[in-house]
Amino acid sequence: MNHGFVKVAAAIPSLKVADCHYNELQIESITLQAAGKGVEIICFPELCMTGYTCADLFQQQLLLEECEASVMKLLTTTRSLDIITIIGIPLEYNGTLLNCALVMQRGKILAIVPKTYLPNYKEFYEKRWFTSGKNHAPAEIRYCGQRILVSAEQIIHSQGCNFGIELCEDVWAPIPPSSNLALKGADIIFNLSATNESIGKNSYLRSLLSQQSARCLCGYVYSSCGFGESTTDLVFAGNALIYENGSLLAQSERFCLHEQLVITEIDVEKLRVERRINTTFGENIRNCNITENYTVVQAESIIPQELTQLSRPVDPHPFVPTGNRLDERCEEIFNIQVEGLAQRVHHINAKTAVIGISGGLDSTLALLVTVKTFDKLGLARKGIVGVTMPGFGTTDRTYNNAITLMRSLGITIREIPIRASVIQHFKDIEHDINIHNITYENGQARERTQILMDISNQVNGLVIGTGDLSELALGWATYNGDHMSMYGVNTSIPKTLVKHLVRWVAMTEADEEERFCLLDIVDTPISPELLPPTEDGQIAQKTEDNVGPYELHDFFIYNFMRFGFRPAKIFFLAKKAFEGIYDEDTIKKWLRTFCWRFFAQQFKRSCLPDGPKVGSVTLSPRGDWRMPSDATSAMWIEECANL
Repeated sequence: MNHGFVKVAAAIPSLKVADCHYNELQIESITLQAAGKGVEIICFPELCMTGYTCADLFQQQLLLEECEASVMKLLTTTRSLDIITIIGIPLEYNGTLLNCALVMQRGKILAIVPKTYLPNYKEFYEKRWFTSGKNHAPAEIRYCGQRILVSAEQIIHSQGCNFGIELCEDVWAPIPPSSNLALKGADIIFNLSATNESIGKNSYLRSLLSQQSARCLCGYVYSSCGFGESTTDLVFAGNALIYENGSLLAQSERFCLHEQLVITEIDVEKLRVERRINTTFGENIRNCNITENYTVVQAESIIPQELTQLSRPVDPHPFVPTGNRLDERCEEIFNIQVEGLAQRVHHINAKTAVIGISGGLDSTLALLVTVKTFDKLGLARKGIVGVTMPGFGTTDRTYNNAITLMRSLGITIREIPIRASVIQHFKDIEHDINIHNITYENGQARERTQILMDISNQVNGLVIGTGDLSELALGWATYNGDHMSMYGVNTSIPKTLVKHLVRWVAMTEADEEERFCLLDIVDTPISPELLPPTEDGQIAQKTEDNVGPYELHDFFIYNFMRFGFRPAKIFFLAKKAFEGIYDEDTIKKWLRTFCWRFFAQQFKRSCLPDGPKVGSVTLSPRGDWRMPSDATSAMWIEECANL
């Protein structure tokens, strides 16, 4: 595997019913195409060698013998290929006929897997011709001159990837065979199908496959009959669908009149991480009553082509959904923030809240959440004390936005300049005010936090934290400064999503004045404004110049924390995600920065205030992330250096 990826394909050949010779040529042609494109495992539809709709022709001896002869030819013509090919055949066995998947590689049959559940209702009459594989004990047979096991309880191991097979109706069962196969170690399930079309069936099918791949934490490759199979009363649209843990990776064109080959990569490493994290999956392995002895079949080693480019998309902004889902996600996140803060305010019977307003993104979102919370609780907005604390780096743009926003929202405004108190503090500790180092910056941040905490005592209120997930991951917060609060509403929201949340509020819940202000805040460069502005009054200290682009860091955070990916894989994915935006050297530079800062700054995350968990990635030491403060980053930094 390359970086944990296995390249798979779902094929839809153009078939002729009951013409095994023609069908074999189509299967052979597509297999050769797939092999040339680096596919490691390819799956064809159910009964593709004969055609699914042969009906009573399945009782014809000629058809069965020609099918075997065509399989023999396919074995010969693909003898030199590494690719594993899965096709559908009817198999005469012990006085019955089985509907089977046949797995082959390098001229060798690896396994024959019979269908378990045979539909025999409405338009389906499979029991008229076939018998369930469960009617027979696993046994070896002779087929195409080879001795091979026939059993539904088989898992094929292929160079780090384990896969299992089920056929069509199997996945529609209350407990599909794929559930047991996954619990027995199958990373990917291949389904050979012949699902005909009817109104609404396709959307249900997609939901079914998505749920099954999510429930089993597996990849799911589905190939169903297409053009050429339609006959009499049935129409087959040609559905090739590839899922990974509930997400659709690739799909075919429905009702296409030509053969199709759908190729993508399944991230087996990611799936295995998901299974390790999900303790319920492990418990189910122990509790599930699987009495069958599953056979593990070893495939030949596949030498994969170097994976220099992925065919599957890589989302550069994994925290930010696209299209209509963005508005839905923003509304849901905002409501989670509000609900969490409402519970805390209600529990302590607070009537006031204190929040520092800088005119930047994070404090703006925190204020919007607080205002919505007070409205929901029926508390007066004047109980929210917004404190703007101009310092050495405050610009007119952020100051005016802070005042305008607070005024338009109708909260209590307090302006407390910190210059004089910070100058006195520098005198007390004998720091030269002209030296703009970490002491100069952090002295201002801690002064602001002290003011907020003391005002909270004055008004008997709650200090609302504004720091976000991205800042916590990078440690871009002053310890016991803006790092500290009484409840942090943004604590599990990354910077890339904060921007969209503020814009969403501006476009959906704000009046004209508020909207204009909020959109200007969204467009303001991200800065702590701790260094003096430029001569023309512009922001001089831009955070992304120091720590790197937040969209890169959020990408690193997601893949590092959510899936435990190593730097080499994150770099590989980032090159695809940010192609044409950042060059390789830039990605390497900031990836190293991320690894170094993430490890070095854990001590700040070990003592975080409470805050609502919003998504699947959070850094709370009481929840999703528990890491020793003194862990070394040496291995991660070394790998970054070797990229």
